[in-house]
Amino acid sequence: MNIVPQAALIASDSPEPLWVQAAEVIERRVREGALPTGRRLPAERDLCAQLGISRVTLRRALQHLVEAGVLRSSHGRGWYVAARTDREWPNSLESFTETARRKGLVSTSEIIRAEVRAASLDEADEFGVVAGTDLFALERVRMLDGVPIGVDASRVALHLAPGLPSVDFSRASLLEELAAAGVEPVVAESMIEARGCPAEIAPHLDLRPGEPVLVMHQSMVDATGRVVLVSAITYRGDRYRLRTSFVRGGTSA
Repeated sequence: MNIVPQAALIASDSPEPLWVQAAEVIERRVREGALPTGRRLPAERDLCAQLGISRVTLRRALQHLVEAGVLRSSHGRGWYVAARTDREWPNSLESFTETARRKGLVSTSEIIRAEVRAASLDEADEFGVVAGTDLFALERVRMLDGVPIGVDASRVALHLAPGLPSVDFSRASLLEELAAAGVEPVVAESMIEARGCPAEIAPHLDLRPGEPVLVMHQSMVDATGRVVLVSAITYRGDRYRLRTSFVRGGTSA
């Protein structure tokens, strides 16, 4: 079975990494039903030939799809399309842009502000830097297929990724830009709380001040344990849902 339709060839001159393009091609085939639940993917050497990429690049794309819940791996047997319930709410850390891709939606952003400013004392504590250190502060309205979902206010210590101020974040992913700069977030500590919508955010979400919103506070660290991104995302209460699972501990676990 050929996994790549003729119209979906990978473009070597695209700004998107080859592994991202490969993952999108495979995920699109799953979404379209050409690769149904439980189907085994072709052998890696055949996939490499069809996609025109190396095995290292393919493995990164496949592992990303496993983390996103699209595929599952079976040691020694290959890669399989995961059950729909497995891929609906993955536990992996993914960006807003990656979530949109996984669901077949288009993510865009409306920039409220993007600026470099000095870290306050509290922010210096958050990032483990000296007060006054330059931070890149980015505030955006996040949209799916043009519908406003939330307002994302993120901060990064500028020395970690000096090129951020020149990036067009109306479409770019902040997490992907950090990964490209060598400071990819790998773990996020998150806290979600219900609040009334602040007056300054309400117009961006088509809400009245005080209407219900969910606020997700996140602190993300890289593989060395260094804080690389701190954010607060205010979601419309009727357009965001978090589903998770809990396991009871004890001797019977």
